[in-house]
Amino acid sequence: MPATIQPPFQFPSTYSFPPFFTPQPNSATRTSQLQKWSSLIQSWCRHHRTYRLSLIEAIDSPLFHNTTIRKRLSLSDARDILDWMAGPEEDAGGGRRAEWIDGGKKTVAWIWWKRPEEWAGVVADWVENTGQKNVVLTVYELLEGEATMSQEWHGMDPDVMLRSLNVLVKRGKAQVFGSEGQEGVKFF
Repeated sequence: MPATIQPPFQFPSTYSFPPFFTPQPNSATRTSQLQKWSSLIQSWCRHHRTYRLSLIEAIDSPLFHNTTIRKRLSLSDARDILDWMAGPEEDAGGGRRAEWIDGGKKTVAWIWWKRPEEWAGVVADWVENTGQKNVVLTVYELLEGEATMSQEWHGMDPDVMLRSLNVLVKRGKAQVFGSEGQEGVKFF
């Protein structure tokens, strides 16, 4: 199968507006700015199929550094945005869009362009539509197998998949078994 060329990421128009890179003092304007940054970060991560974002690595990337207008976000400001994304008020639609992985260090975070509950629904739909009920698959097969190559989760971070599968376990739709790195899953 030939590799497909991915088009370049399309930044929103606000990305070219210099004040976008400076924390705004007015609370309503700041909230709007944080929402736009959250949307940009989620879109960027989805486009690049990034689940785990390291601020140290990303701070000099185009995500946080617009070379055209010579503006960049500081590491502290990027951390503040991810803190906001990880807070309970970020998403009125039912959940946070980031989660710190490294606790108090706050340098690496999950970016939930789809939360584990949403991924669980996507996987459950696939199981139903492809007749995978009562079938045992390894987590590796789900992530890298030929049967899932066309699935949005193909190549997903294994930790994200396991969190999503655990949602299905809690719903009584799957059972995960095996040791770390050798997990299998049976769908009901």
